[in-house]
Amino acid sequence: MTTATLFTPDNPSQTNDVSDDMSNEAGFNRYSVEADAEEDSNEDRAADSQAPTESAHFRKLQKKLRRQVSWAIRDFNMIEDGDVVMVCVSGGKDSYTLLDILLLLKRIAPIHFDIVAVNLDQKQPGYPEDILPAYLNEQGIAHYILEKDTYSIVKSVVPEGKTYCSACSRLRRGSLYGFAKQIGATKIALGHHRDDMLATFFLNLFHGGALKSMPPKLLSDDKQNMLIRPLAYVEEKDIIEYAKLKEFPIIPCNLCGSQTNLQRAVINDMLREWDDAHPQRLASIFKAMQNVAPSQLADRELFDFETLSLARDNEERLFEGDNIQSGQTDSLAEIGLPVSPKTQTHNPKFASDEPSTAVPNETPQNGRTTQKIPTINPVI
Repeated sequence: MTTATLFTPDNPSQTNDVSDDMSNEAGFNRYSVEADAEEDSNEDRAADSQAPTESAHFRKLQKKLRRQVSWAIRDFNMIEDGDVVMVCVSGGKDSYTLLDILLLLKRIAPIHFDIVAVNLDQKQPGYPEDILPAYLNEQGIAHYILEKDTYSIVKSVVPEGKTYCSACSRLRRGSLYGFAKQIGATKIALGHHRDDMLATFFLNLFHGGALKSMPPKLLSDDKQNMLIRPLAYVEEKDIIEYAKLKEFPIIPCNLCGSQTNLQRAVINDMLREWDDAHPQRLASIFKAMQNVAPSQLADRELFDFETLSLARDNEERLFEGDNIQSGQTDSLAEIGLPVSPKTQTHNPKFASDEPSTAVPNETPQNGRTTQKIPTINPVI
């Protein structure tokens, strides 16, 4: 095969058969919930089946992935009515899972969108070029296979001992971006999942000096293509399990996947260790990526630190305590500061503005009642 070839699916089940009365405004919320209810009723019947993809465990996992993908599509408005989504399929577990879930969603979505799978055969030695076309044809999935010898280019430009990922991804990205525009695809779907986004965040943090990651949705620099990552909320361990149960014909990456000096592999090992020891840590980190406070960082482009100014009122607020010791009073007076600042006992006027976290008054052994001095958290 020397040119891009289109295979049109013969399977009518691949078409969108959702009734017209389902509102587009319902989006990916409504159909996900309705499909969940339908599958819940079938789980008991599937539990007795021996086939992995008919088991209750598989159905629950598939439902989880479908809901997470639906939420990502909804939250970032990834797919709209009339879109042509070009799914980049490498032959790995991530892209197989992405394609499978998107095809499932297409059949039950309240909007119409088309899916075409695209694979770039980079002519790596020993690459089994027949596996992916055979799978896509068997599943009746419209697809293109692009052939381009980027392997030789990468080998010629990357010094011995250096990793190939950066050069390889740039060449692959350029080819796929251009082809998406050529065929009129409105969205390019990539198989990066939540753990990929976290690994990229730490790679940039540790080695790139930047707080950035892979965004769930991205407009290319030339504004010619829109990239989406529908697996943004999906954990890698769920994808591994799903691919195993689906028995996808996985094609390993022999170009860079076997390199021992990949920093990304080191980061991935770190994340897996964290996940094993602290199951909620990765979820917390990913949540932090969605809850950025520019004023609490140090990027002068994101927040205007230079023009920050005080806006104090004239109301005096005395120090709450027993005593203030002043030293070098002559110097204090020379500066214009008070030599003997006043103190006050607990003032309920100020405490009323704070959330009530007071501990009941304690009665020491001497019988005197003391009050807890409230902790004041200034607003920064």
